[in-house]
Amino acid sequence: MISERIGNLVRHRLLVIGHALAKMGFTPNLLTIIGVLLNLVVAIIIATGHPQIGGFFLLVASAFDMLDGAVARATGMSSDFGGFLDSTLDRYSEAIVYGGVLIYLLDTDDAELGAILVFVAAVGALLISYARARAEAAGFKASVGLVARPERVILLALGLLIGKPIWALWILAFATHLTALTRIVHVWRASLAKSTPDPVR
Repeated sequence: MISERIGNLVRHRLLVIGHALAKMGFTPNLLTIIGVLLNLVVAIIIATGHPQIGGFFLLVASAFDMLDGAVARATGMSSDFGGFLDSTLDRYSEAIVYGGVLIYLLDTDDAELGAILVFVAAVGALLISYARARAEAAGFKASVGLVARPERVILLALGLLIGKPIWALWILAFATHLTALTRIVHVWRASLAKSTPDPVR
């Protein structure tokens, strides 16, 4: 995924910010919770009829989401619970923003179509994360497909910034389910390869 390549490039540069935040008393879990609250603010901005402003702050909140990991790496405070909390609250953040978009669209001419697309895109986003979690629980890696959370955030934010959230939702409704299906096929192939015995030589 594009986001993983970019993440690998910027991750070490965020360590400086991570050290600074740690010295200010911020912990990874606290930053994770603040990230959810920022996304709630974004959802309120969008829901109250300011999609362009909401799109901008959605990008800001998304960038902030990377800081909890930066503090964890900078201080050695990584933990299984921290990773679990971050992943779980990320799902809440995404759902909250979709809720804000839904409320905004209900007051537009695209209310019915918008509600359907929000539902389809939100379900697809949740399935992407669930597919990865189940794959990892079964011993497989499933970080494949088109739209991980960073790509989804950028697509939605761009749609909001140009005043065309419906366009972004159409793309997300298709791309999220394509990504989930890609992960299913990936794990299926990996499981076949794992269960196939090596030929006798």
